[in-house]
Order: sequence, then structure tokens, then C-alpha cells
Amino acid sequence: MTRRTIEFSLENRFLVLLMATLIAVGGIYAVTRIPLDAIPDLSDVQVIVFTEYPGQAPRIIEDQVTYPIATRMLSVPYAKVVRGYSFFNFSFVYVLFEDGTDLYWARTRVLEYLSQIRGQLPPAVNPALGPDATALGQIFWYTLEGRDPQGRAVGGWDPEQDCGFESDEIITDGGGVVFIRNTGVEEAKYKWFTVREIAASIE
Repeated sequence: MTRRTIEFSLENRFLVLLMATLIAVGGIYAVTRIPLDAIPDLSDVQVIVFTEYPGQAPRIIEDQVTYPIATRMLSVPYAKVVRGYSFFNFSFVYVLFEDGTDLYWARTRVLEYLSQIRGQLPPAVNPALGPDATALGQIFWYTLEGRDPQGRAVGGWDPEQDCGFESDEIITDGGGVVFIRNTGVEEAKYKWFTVREIAASIE
């Protein structure tokens, strides 16, 4: 077989050169036209349901928020895996879909099923969908800590303000940022007093 191939190539040099040229041109065309991913996205199609329930322990959030949402998400068409996580003040439910499912179709179905169980959740709870991005889009995690020149942890600074107004603005100015989620930061609360109330407390 090898001998016949060599003999055919020697006898038909022009045809061999023509085929090699066509293959080379086709390869150059493919390299310049086909989009390539430096890091192929092999992650599952997933939709994240994020729910805040301030001031509640993980056990209460699991019973009143995470479990009802996760059990309902099991009924979503083409959902293959549902994972629920409960933490202090908030809950995460990850809904993973079968390969080939359109992401925006999946998000629409999740929203439909969420609307059906809102009456079963506590009044102060309002579930929301996470960003329409895959796990590969989560490229940067950071923490803010207050420390003195000796490296010891100190207080007296406002993580809510620093995370919500300063660092977030700097990150979003870079462009291409879809969503920023701050966790572990308590919401700032303000209480107003009238002059009469202040005077009464002093007396």
C-alpha cells in the first residue's frame, strides 16, 4: 500500500502539489475564520437563585427558604441537579441543566417556578436570579480587612461603604463586569432622633 502511494505521488506530481496547496489554503482560512477559546467553557448550564433573609440562622433559612425553593426547582424541565446551600442571612440554590439547554430559556423557566412558590416563603424574602454568567466568569475574589501598621485587626472603618461605593466603582470602571456580589458585609442601619427625644434622654 505504501509503495503504491509513493509511485502514484511520483507519477502525478502536479496533482499532489495541487492537493497540498488546497489543504494549506484551507488550513489558513480555518485558522483566521474559526473562533477559538483560550479556555473552553466546559461548565454546566446553571441558574443561581440567591435569597437574602437578614438576621436568620442557617437552620431557619434551610427550613423556610432553601428547602422549599430547591424542592420546587426539581420540577423544572431539563434540570438534572439541584444543590442548596444555607448560610447566615442568605441562601443559594444552584440549578444545573442538561447539556445543550439554552441559558436564557433555563432562566425563564426558573423564574416561572419561583413565582409559584413566593406565597410559601416568609414575607420579607424575595428570591432573585444570579448573573447570567458561567463559573469561568468569576475571575476575581477579594477581601477587605482593617489593620493597623503592626498588622493587627482593628475596627472603626465601614466595610459597607468601602465595598459598596469605592471598590465596586473602581472594578466596574474596567468594563466587561456583569455583576458584583458582596458577602459577609452587614447592611448599614441608621436611626433618627428628634431634638426632643435627645433632650429627654439626657434628662
